[in-house]
Amino acid sequence: MKKLLILILIFAIQKTFSQKENMKICKTPKAQTEAINKDGNKIYNLLDIEIKPEFPGRQQALDNFIKENYKNPKDKTLKGNVYVTFIIEKDGSLSDIKVLRDIGSGTGAEAIRILKTSPNWIPGKQNNNVVRTLYSLPISINNFLK
Repeated sequence: MKKLLILILIFAIQKTFSQKENMKICKTPKAQTEAINKDGNKIYNLLDIEIKPEFPGRQQALDNFIKENYKNPKDKTLKGNVYVTFIIEKDGSLSDIKVLRDIGSGTGAEAIRILKTSPNWIPGKQNNNVVRTLYSLPISINNFLK
């Protein structure tokens, strides 16, 4: 009998403190599926556009560019990835460069410096129109240590 009362009590507490039925639960944030509107110019997510932006010469050229221009941190034991996001503008230039995750010793600042010196990218296209695109890039630090 005690077990039944405890079970009923648990159900009553769960019903009291659970979410209401009329609440809408958003499974996917709108920021991931819709374009971000900023100053009247939409910024498209990489997944939402037809033709993806790319570095001149593709991924291999981007890797070589980073490898040639990256200055090693003082701490030679660092390993990991620095994650950055930036916007590829309609003219191919990069703007709004942000470090999402840094591993220390100036690796984030160095990633920003490298991207600021980057040549113009080939911008993405949506419906045959050149668009601004949000791009995320992991930079693997242990690949560039000498």
